Amino acid sequence: MGFKCGIVGLPNVGKSTLFNALTNAGISAKNYPFCTIDPNVGAVGVPDERLQRLGALVKPQKVVPTPVQFVDIAGLVAGASKGAGLGNQFLAHIRETQAIAHIVRCFRDQNVVHVAGDVAPLADIETINTELMLADIATVERALERTTRRTKVGDKAALTLKAVLTQAMDRLNQGIAIRSGNFTPPELNLLDELNLITAKPMLYVANVDESEINGNEQTKSVELLAEQEGTAWVSVCAAIEAELAAMEGTDKAQFLQELGLPEPGLNRIIRAGYGLLGLLTFFTAGPKEVRAWTAPQGAKAPQAAGVIYSDFERGFIRAEVTAFDDYIALGGEQGAKEAGKLRLEGRDYVVQDGDVILFRFNV
Repeated sequence: MGFKCGIVGLPNVGKSTLFNALTNAGISAKNYPFCTIDPNVGAVGVPDERLQRLGALVKPQKVVPTPVQFVDIAGLVAGASKGAGLGNQFLAHIRETQAIAHIVRCFRDQNVVHVAGDVAPLADIETINTELMLADIATVERALERTTRRTKVGDKAALTLKAVLTQAMDRLNQGIAIRSGNFTPPELNLLDELNLITAKPMLYVANVDESEINGNEQTKSVELLAEQEGTAWVSVCAAIEAELAAMEGTDKAQFLQELGLPEPGLNRIIRAGYGLLGLLTFFTAGPKEVRAWTAPQGAKAPQAAGVIYSDFERGFIRAEVTAFDDYIALGGEQGAKEAGKLRLEGRDYVVQDGDVILFRFNV
């Protein structure tokens, strides 16, 4: 389990270039609108230095990172919610993702056309966010019609749902995304079945020029907006990420050093996504494989076991847990056990980021 992230933005903002860099998919990335027609899907292993250290220590047959799936969706334009630019089709693909990476153009290049005529990040963001809200309004309207019919025959559950849908409609009509609408967890659960786009966490990705990798006035405006909305943002250069994607090992490390970058933008994008979705990583380690797994923060041991295989959750007995730092410092499972750092945990144990776990279960 990783997560599925949709990449959205206006045409010609660098979405497909960044997707290529993230996934090495080699899809078309041309200088004209709607180059991407069908959604492109690619998976990439989550970069995690801890996994490599575990692999070096345990020396298994294989080392397996947890995957993140990226979906490159064709550029949206004003009117997308009404079908402009095949908008309805593209918006349907966004509904299938867990989070949204909104690529925002923060670079000027006269050779790359801008669909609105000029580079204006906040205006671009408003265009996309408006279309996402309009699409959700249409969805909520249909749900309200269905629910209202149910209330007329005395359906009590429908009365509760109608109140939540009415609140959602009010928020959307005010230009407030569902994720920012101050809904309670039970209310959000009622809205879950609608798979509303603006309920999904949003990450702004400011795409800058190679000469401005440390940001510019446009990225500052994106940063301020993200702070106001209580969401996350990162600044990357899609062109540089594309170059990095073609490099390996020493060459990549040297290129990053020359640029003064501590890590590829991919790492920051994924880390921000984990934070938005409230995810953590735990590990399993043995002679056959060392593997990273993703679970929600606050997950208890049986739930984490179920990430590996659903039968593990149903048949959970106990978890043998070692903190990552102890596992490495003590030379692995046996050293941790001898030092009293391997703990036996039951059903109520809350898994911590970096735990190395062996699950015991009945099948």
